[in-house]
Amino acid sequence: MYVKIKDNTVVKFPYSIANLRADYPSTSFPKAPTPETLASFGVYKVAQGVVPSWDDTTHVLGQSVQQIDGVWTQVWEAKKRPESEATKNIRRQRDMLLAECDWTQVVDATVDKAAWLVYRQALRDITAQEGFPWGITWPEKP
Repeated sequence: MYVKIKDNTVVKFPYSIANLRADYPSTSFPKAPTPETLASFGVYKVAQGVVPSWDDTTHVLGQSVQQIDGVWTQVWEAKKRPESEATKNIRRQRDMLLAECDWTQVVDATVDKAAWLVYRQALRDITAQEGFPWGITWPEKP
């Protein structure tokens, strides 16, 4: 991934070698242009920045680039999802976990049904936890 820079300002990101060839159709470029050749056209390789962790309540944005220690670097940011979306995602995860252990409640399942009932109830009670949907504690499977 590349970035096009003019006067130390981002012109286009993301940018590609195909973009470079399209921007300069009368210029013949080698198959793999060197960093020096690219720099002469204001094009620089972009280093991957540190991607923050995310979960069902956050999403990660990474469509900006800045120069860090002389290297153009993709900058990532984690943002909270809207509450309605975070709630929907947590409920979806909870419903998936419940469906995965439905088999524990059939008559001939050879498991500790009482322990699984406690676990399944704890999953249903996720929405009642203080801080829902931003700060929840998932129950552990028996």
